[in-house]
Amino acid sequence: MQNEKRENLLRLVRLGMLTALSIVLLYLIQPFPIFAAAPFLKYDAADIPILIATFLYGPWWGLGMTAVVSIIQGFTISTDGGVIGIVMHIIATGGFCLTAGLIYRNKKTVGNAALALAVGALAMTVIMVGCNLILTPLFMGAPIEMVIGMLLPVIIPFNLVKAGVNAAVTFVIYKPISHLFSMKGSKRKDEQSETQNIDSSKEK
Repeated sequence: MQNEKRENLLRLVRLGMLTALSIVLLYLIQPFPIFAAAPFLKYDAADIPILIATFLYGPWWGLGMTAVVSIIQGFTISTDGGVIGIVMHIIATGGFCLTAGLIYRNKKTVGNAALALAVGALAMTVIMVGCNLILTPLFMGAPIEMVIGMLLPVIIPFNLVKAGVNAAVTFVIYKPISHLFSMKGSKRKDEQSETQNIDSSKEK
């Protein structure tokens, strides 16, 4: 029971660290537009720690972290998006995390990680087509016909680029980070075993 509590606490601490890293990345790499025709569509690197958390602990933890980061970002750094911006961020990144996380958790190999990230990026792009058709007219106060006209030249390429970049970076750095976490976990287990052995020796 104590070991389970320690593991749960350790997981929460690591998720907190990754959440903080997402916010720090937003400050270091300020969100910026990729296409001049749609300055409201901005790239940010905050999804990378969220995707790492998703691979480490599963899609539902990744979704929860998405909500936390999106709310903090929406009320601090990206305030121009308002509530609609927060909702769209949760839907976009949440769809990415759930798709990639569900695929990866069944087979945790390098090849499957690449597949999970690729499918997740495509899922986010498709989801955001529908999301933009519904929410962008409300956000911009523009007719839906204008949004439809922006799908192929701007909205779809933007989401493919944003998701693709974040997926690629996650793919490169995930394994080193997961090994680092595993090393720390193994060290704690060794220390616990050593303590238990010392206690057992004292009892004898």
